[in-house]
Amino acid sequence: MKLNLDYQQLAALVAVMREGSFEAAARTLHLTPSALSQRIKALEQRVGGVLVLRAKPCRITPLGEPLLRHAQQVALLEQALWPVRDGAVAPQLAVAVNADSLSTWFLAAAAAFVGDGSALLDLRVDDEGHTQEALRRGEVLAAVTARAEAVQGCHSSRLGRLRYRACASPAFVARHFANGLQARSLAQAPCLRFDAKDEMQHRWLQRLTRRSLQPPAHRLPSSTGFVQGCEAGLGWALHPEPLVAGLIASGRLVDLAPARPFDVQLYWQCTRLALPQLAQLTRAVLAEAKRQLLPA
Repeated sequence: MKLNLDYQQLAALVAVMREGSFEAAARTLHLTPSALSQRIKALEQRVGGVLVLRAKPCRITPLGEPLLRHAQQVALLEQALWPVRDGAVAPQLAVAVNADSLSTWFLAAAAAFVGDGSALLDLRVDDEGHTQEALRRGEVLAAVTARAEAVQGCHSSRLGRLRYRACASPAFVARHFANGLQARSLAQAPCLRFDAKDEMQHRWLQRLTRRSLQPPAHRLPSSTGFVQGCEAGLGWALHPEPLVAGLIASGRLVDLAPARPFDVQLYWQCTRLALPQLAQLTRAVLAEAKRQLLPA
């Protein structure tokens, strides 16, 4: 079946998924929420099914995933044909990236990509084990992920290894690990956890002790907050080495197991479609990863 797509309706779909709500999307498109809702309903009638789940935030349905991917690709292809001029706003290139990459090496790649200001990025933050799902759903066109197998229709390239160090404050170590890292003390000492998806501390404990330990955990969804929380004695946690190397050297943090770092292999996955801006971003990401990450 051939669909005659209305690209104003597709733009409404992209805006809703980018902003997370009909009200916010309407503001970005200078529409009333009612007018935007009518565009989405008309698109749903055209394809014969629900495209958006009205949740907080809104979620795309499996029927809507290929349309969302198509709309974002078309916007970038059109920009390649007719570069943005006369003060018009460039389309945003949506990318999923994990918080630790964002706080260590990825922003340098992003800065190299945007360069002359003719490109815009829409960065979506998620756990490195889950960023690939945003790519699969069509919400983004590229992702930094810990998964090697490429999403259908995408390329996968090795980036390198981001090394983590398990750290705590000297006072925390004296209080909880005075007799060293033992399974009993590790099971009782509070750790930090980024969010419900974060299993890194538990995976490191499994490797270290060969046991499935479940220590009490504070939830703290911030890479820099993790560091500050450990400095304050809130708990222990794994941190990207670039964020804590200086603090370890100065004695403000203690590396709990210098011989047992935790390396996460990262990959860059992006759609196979020949999009000039995406190719430019890919070159910047691969170059910066080569500079800052450990070899794959």
